[in-house]
Amino acid sequence: MDIMIEKAQPIALLLARVALGIIFIAHGWEKFAMSGIDSTTEFFESVGVPLARATAVGTATLELVGGVALVLGLLLPVVGTLLTLDMVGAIVFVHGSKGLFIDKDGYELVLGLAAASLAIAFSGGGALAADSLWQGHRADFVHGRR
Repeated sequence: MDIMIEKAQPIALLLARVALGIIFIAHGWEKFAMSGIDSTTEFFESVGVPLARATAVGTATLELVGGVALVLGLLLPVVGTLLTLDMVGAIVFVHGSKGLFIDKDGYELVLGLAAASLAIAFSGGGALAADSLWQGHRADFVHGRR
């Protein structure tokens, strides 16, 4: 059984990483292109997010670029941690006071996204992760195997 898990784990992490990345890409794109930065800024102001305009641009950029990085498996510890913090901010400023359940706009989804981002950040990313390719080349270089 352990061999089956060992073989399936890289594929499972790849699928989870790509799905999570697609969700973040969609949310970042939505903030830029669908509702727009002005509307996102207005919403952030209404819920008390500090520096609402800069935060709207930063959040949209992080979610869009971070989502792409997740799909590619690139800079996972940094991107996963930043996306986790992004979702903690969403809990603190928007969803936390509304309870757990999503039907009441609660923090259920953003908590799941935060947990998944943190897990992917420190998992190695699974199959086809750019970080794995980079780390392999770095290890070869450090150990004199070019």
